[in-house]
Amino acid sequence: MEYFTLNNGVKLPAVGFGTWDVRGEAGKNAILTALELGYRLIDTAQMYDNEEIVGQAVQESGLPRQEIFITTKLYRPSASYQKAKAGIEKSLQVLRTDYIDLLLIHEPYENAQKMYDALKEAYETGTVRAIGISNFGQKEYDRFLQHCGVVPAVDQVESHVYYPQLELKEQLVSHGTQMQSWASFTEERRNIFAEPLLNQIGTKYGKTAGQVALRYLTQNGIAVIPKSIHRERMEQNLHSMDFTLTQDDMTEISRMNERRSLFGWY
Repeated sequence: MEYFTLNNGVKLPAVGFGTWDVRGEAGKNAILTALELGYRLIDTAQMYDNEEIVGQAVQESGLPRQEIFITTKLYRPSASYQKAKAGIEKSLQVLRTDYIDLLLIHEPYENAQKMYDALKEAYETGTVRAIGISNFGQKEYDRFLQHCGVVPAVDQVESHVYYPQLELKEQLVSHGTQMQSWASFTEERRNIFAEPLLNQIGTKYGKTAGQVALRYLTQNGIAVIPKSIHRERMEQNLHSMDFTLTQDDMTEISRMNERRSLFGWY
């Protein structure tokens, strides 16, 4: 497993397992399979309504808690200081853990700063190992930095070969924030697995188009949390770090950048 080091020294696995639409017993089994294969970062959120099965899977995996990196996020129902404090306690209870590795504010809500005060308290007491934000673009991030007090360890945003957001990534890095990609495969907004260029490059290395797409991001210093319920695809995603794209490869892939969100977030 390879890692990115956050601004407080915490190690963030470069490739994690996303759970945004994983539900029920089948979802829990998918998470157990991911942990069996070697994933050590599980990304969830209160909005996903699946923290419970994440907690169950972590417990049933038999792995020591300290070997597993759990990320979760607070959303609109927790958009105040007191509600965020209660939201943190709820996540701890549902996840069956006494600490969260990374806690994010899911979107740039109007009361994000007040929510962040609760996150900072949890960070100071050790209930949370690292805190950050999600879906904050360049302007939102700049405004947030002016008053947040603790520089976010992570900003989790849409990032893929069609919209890598490398300018945002450089801005984040300049302040000490790690960028992490959601929708690395576009969540079917594009058929990324059929892209001729990605397949052509993958052929050189004996890799799939998906592995090339992930490697482009991680080689640009962006952590990824791809989601799949298929064991073979899970394995491929996890092993997307064991080859290196050339500068020519990176340049060719960079031309796929459409410079616009596929989701309308930014």
